[in-house]
Amino acid sequence: MNRSKRGNMLLACLVSVALLAGCSSGKSGDAGGGKAKDADEAQVNQTGFPIVNESITVKGFAAKFFANADWNNIRLWKDYEQKTNIRVQWETVHTETLKEKRNLLLAGNDYPEMFYASAFSRSDLLKYGKQGAFIPLNDLIDKYAPNFKAVMEKYPIIAKGITMPDGNIYGLPTIYDPEFKSVLYGTPWVKQEWLDKLGLKQPETLDDFYAMLKAFKEKDPNGNGQKDEIAWGAVGTAGIVNYLRGSFGLNNHGTSNINVDTDPETGKIRFIPTDERYKELLQFVNKLYKDGLLEQDIVSVKSTEVDAKGMQGLLGVSDSVDPVAIYNQKGYVGLSVLKGPHGDRQYNAYGSPLGNIGMFVLTDKAKHPEAMMRWMDYFYSDEGIKLFFMGWKDETYTEDANGNVDYTDEIKNNPKGLNLDQAVGQYLIWPGGYYPGFVKQKFFKGAEGLPASVENAKKAEPYVLPQDQVWPPFNFTQEEQSELTTIQTDIETYVNEMRDKFITGNESFDNWDQYVAALKKMGVDRYVAIYQSASERYAK
Repeated sequence: MNRSKRGNMLLACLVSVALLAGCSSGKSGDAGGGKAKDADEAQVNQTGFPIVNESITVKGFAAKFFANADWNNIRLWKDYEQKTNIRVQWETVHTETLKEKRNLLLAGNDYPEMFYASAFSRSDLLKYGKQGAFIPLNDLIDKYAPNFKAVMEKYPIIAKGITMPDGNIYGLPTIYDPEFKSVLYGTPWVKQEWLDKLGLKQPETLDDFYAMLKAFKEKDPNGNGQKDEIAWGAVGTAGIVNYLRGSFGLNNHGTSNINVDTDPETGKIRFIPTDERYKELLQFVNKLYKDGLLEQDIVSVKSTEVDAKGMQGLLGVSDSVDPVAIYNQKGYVGLSVLKGPHGDRQYNAYGSPLGNIGMFVLTDKAKHPEAMMRWMDYFYSDEGIKLFFMGWKDETYTEDANGNVDYTDEIKNNPKGLNLDQAVGQYLIWPGGYYPGFVKQKFFKGAEGLPASVENAKKAEPYVLPQDQVWPPFNFTQEEQSELTTIQTDIETYVNEMRDKFITGNESFDNWDQYVAALKKMGVDRYVAIYQSASERYAK
C-alpha cells in the first residue's frame, strides 16, 4: 500500500440500502444459499462471538503479498478461528500468479467456497454471477452484515458502486474511508529546502510552475556545483498529466473512469483525450519535457532508477507518496493546486472511496454463507479494523489514553532488520494492499497516514471535487461489456501511447486531427455511447 500512488492511487437499482432486498433479483435464492436463511435454520449466532457454536471448516482461496507466508498458521487467522469457531482452510498463491490460478480453478469447476483477496474485475463478477458460480450477497448483507450495511448507509456511492446492472451484489470491496483524505488524494511532493534556497514561493499558476522547475534545473539548489538535479522525477507521464487535469477543467468526476467526464456545454459524456483542453494540457507538458524540466527518460525509466535518484536527494518534485517513506528524504511538502489558462483551479485526480469490489466472493459451493458473511463483516467494524491492521495491544501495537495507536518498537525498528511491511507480515496479512475491508486513518500506519501526507491533503482539500460529484468505476451490462472488450483495450492503449509521443515530441501536434480520426475508426463513438448509458444508470 505504501506505493499505491506510484502508478495511479462505485449502476444499480440501489438508491439507498433500504432498497437492498428489493433490488435483489430472483436469483438471490439460487444455488449455494445466496438468499439468507433465518439464523436458527443456519445455526448462526446473529450477534457476538462465536459466530457458530460448533466449529466448521471452510475452503478459501486467496492471493498473498509475501510468498513465504503460511496463512494456515499466521497469527491473525489462528486467533480469529478461536474467536469465531470458523476455520478457513487456505489455498494461497502469490499476487503475481493470482489471475492465472484463479481462472484455472473456475474453468475446471475446482473452485472453493470463498474467494478472498482475489481481486475479481467487475466484468468477472457479473459473468460468474450470471452463471451462478458466484452467489448474490444482497440478502446476506441485509441480515448478517450490520457493519458493512452501516457503511453503505453513510456513503451511498458504495452501494451504487458494488451493485451490478442486474441489481445483485456479487463481491465485497476494499473501502478507503472518505474521511481519510490523504489516502484518497494528495498533490505531488516538492523539496521545500530548494524553494527556500532559491527564494521561491509555492507556484500558483502554470507559469509559476514552469519557472520553479526551470530554477531547480539550472540554479544548482543542492549546491554541489553540478547540474544533476532532476526537476520533476517520476516513472511515466501519467503523474504529471493527472496532476494538471483539473487545471485544464478536465475529469470533473474524478479519474475512476479516466477518459470520460461530463461536457460542461452539453451535459453529455465527453471523451477527454480528443478534447481541445486535453490537447492544451499535453502541449504544456511537452514544453516542460522539451526544456529538460522532466525526467528525460520518463517514458521508459524504471522505478529502481528513479528510486536511486530519490535516495540521493536529487528530485525537486516527486509524484509518488511522501519521499520520507520511500527515499528516506525529509522536508518535502505537497505542491499547490495550480490555476490553469482558462481560470480552472481544481484537483480532480482522485477516484471514489471504493477499491477493488471483488475482494470477497462466496461461491455456489459455500455450505455456510450466513456464517461467512458475519465472518467478513467483522472487518468493517472498528474492532475488526484495528485487529486487521494493528494486531494485538502491547504485543504488536501500543495505545495511549486518547485511543491513538502505533506499532511497537519491535515492529517499527525490527531487531532482525525487517522493514515495516515484513515485520507486520509475520502476524498480519495487509501488507501489499490485497484485502477486503475498511481502511481508516486511525488504524492505518502506511505512508498515506504520515503527518506530511495529512497536511498535503489539507492543502489540496479546498480544490478537490466534492465527494458527491465523484464517479466510481462504472458497471456495465454483459452486452455492453462484450462490446467494450472488443474496442476498449485498443482505444485506451492508443490514447496512452499517443499521450507519451505528443509529450516527448515523437509525434507532432500538427497530426492531432489524424489522431482523432484514428480513434473514430477504432469505435470511440460507440465507446462514448456505452459510457453514456452507464452514467445514466448511475445517476438513477
